[in-house]
Amino acid sequence: MKSLIKEGSPKTPSVRFDAGEGIVEIKGRSIPENSTEFFKPLVDWLDKYTANPATVTNVNIHLEYFNTSSSKCILDIFKKLEAIHKAKNQVIVNWYYEEDDEDMLEAGEDYESIIRIPFKLIEIQE
Repeated sequence: MKSLIKEGSPKTPSVRFDAGEGIVEIKGRSIPENSTEFFKPLVDWLDKYTANPATVTNVNIHLEYFNTSSSKCILDIFKKLEAIHKAKNQVIVNWYYEEDDEDMLEAGEDYESIIRIPFKLIEIQE
């Protein structure tokens, strides 16, 4: 399966979805003009990945900031990953946040309470 790699911009995060390595990674800022349009290829990729996931899928989310419309799209991604986890595959979510960023910590805690996947909230020293 082909990897999905997108370079980040000031308004969109960088994306690295690699089926061979079992990596789903989103980094940066997510304030695209149209969140649904930006995230659709990611959700579509995960639909295909669900059919034949890696033994272990490591999910690395390292966002500085995301807007409300992005939060819904991120939840859609987590729901796809939850389906992989429910199918008895190992999925580990690493949610990174900077030490003074209470909002990003709370966002991670909120997703952790909604989605039934093992979550690691990882504080980054600045």
